[in-house]
Amino acid sequence: MEELERTSIDPERKANHLCVLVHGLWGNPNHLSYLAKALREKHHDDKLNILVAKSNSGTYTYDGIETGGERVTQEIEALLQELEQDGASITKLSIVGYSLGGLIARYAIGLLHSKGWFEKIQPVNFTTFATPHLGVRTPLRGYHSHLWNAFGSRTLSASGRQLFTIDTFRDTKRPILLVLADPDSIFMRALSLFKKKTLYANIINDRSAPYYTTAITATDPFVDLDAINIRYLDSYSPNILEPNNPVSPKPAQETQSLYTRLSSGSQALITSVPLYTALAAFIPIATVVWTINSGIQSIRSNKRIQIHEQGQGLDGYRIPLLMNGANSARSAVGGAFRRMNSTQGHDYLPESSDEDLTSPTTSDLEEPSSPLVLKRTTSRKADFPTLALSDEQFEMIRNLDNVGWRKYLVHIQKHGHTHAAIVVRMQKPGFDEGKVVVRHWLDEEFEI
Repeated sequence: MEELERTSIDPERKANHLCVLVHGLWGNPNHLSYLAKALREKHHDDKLNILVAKSNSGTYTYDGIETGGERVTQEIEALLQELEQDGASITKLSIVGYSLGGLIARYAIGLLHSKGWFEKIQPVNFTTFATPHLGVRTPLRGYHSHLWNAFGSRTLSASGRQLFTIDTFRDTKRPILLVLADPDSIFMRALSLFKKKTLYANIINDRSAPYYTTAITATDPFVDLDAINIRYLDSYSPNILEPNNPVSPKPAQETQSLYTRLSSGSQALITSVPLYTALAAFIPIATVVWTINSGIQSIRSNKRIQIHEQGQGLDGYRIPLLMNGANSARSAVGGAFRRMNSTQGHDYLPESSDEDLTSPTTSDLEEPSSPLVLKRTTSRKADFPTLALSDEQFEMIRNLDNVGWRKYLVHIQKHGHTHAAIVVRMQKPGFDEGKVVVRHWLDEEFEI
């Protein structure tokens, strides 16, 4: 970890561009070592300074988006002041967030903006990899959904409550994720200032942050890959999907026959029997252990938060959250367990639902000059059903889509842990497809 931090920051302070990398839940700077190394190889120290945030390592990520964001902001400000004392002039800033780190980064840029940093530093690239922008509430209807969401939200201290949107952030009477996505908030104002806003989302097997939340969408076309046609970018096939028209349903005659589907389904069930048997014995024990550990970590997290709240230098971060006289008292309807979360299937709204947020296609382009900036349209029936998301999540989708994200969908096929593979969290052959994702980001998106 120390070696990574030493090699990431330019010792001679020549560069005028600072890029900050923020890791995710239970993470540490080493999780972003490949990202930092690839970034350094692409842009040498005379062009770019790299800061890999370290103040939220390990269980410190339990402490919530607000606390994590303040810690990262303190790191950024300390480095900017250090660089200034060394005679360097930082004129550009980019931030990269992985998983929960993307939400922490969105909070941090709001604080930086409120303190006037963006009046003298140009925000350039804001990128997230597998970030749950809509939280991690399971899009299911019925009692089992409520049980899972209630249980999961109480196992990760402040971060758990926020990811499941059951928290109340300060005096807003709303979850922090909804405030982060409020068009009148300092956080959205800050996000809108970045020249490029890019996200990468796994289409399958992300058990920590499913597709709909990392891609900021109300549909999931990738539940059954056999029922769709997927289009890839030529130079990045078969890992990066074509952004303008990534997927379409197969014609009826191309889908498998009922007999074939039943046969394959039966075979898969038989093959899965040993796994389900093992899980039936393992999950109850793991649940007890997990619950006890989560309780201990939550107590420790609450103590850290209290200490943090009493710390020096936080006054500058406790600023008004909403701008232009917006009513801060507006109310709204109010993987923790990666393996357990992955067993939850999607449920959908009835076709007559008023929530019509369709999948992006070429006809949804906001403007010809910016082909990756997608908008939603209600002019036609969606090709894929709308997920049973919460009211808050639908509101977040509408607001975040208006910012103009450049969305890239990622298809990692050689490893089941796509959440880790997308940023090559460790060096192993199964994660090599993540290197294609990083190469695409550096060659096509990151602007120096």
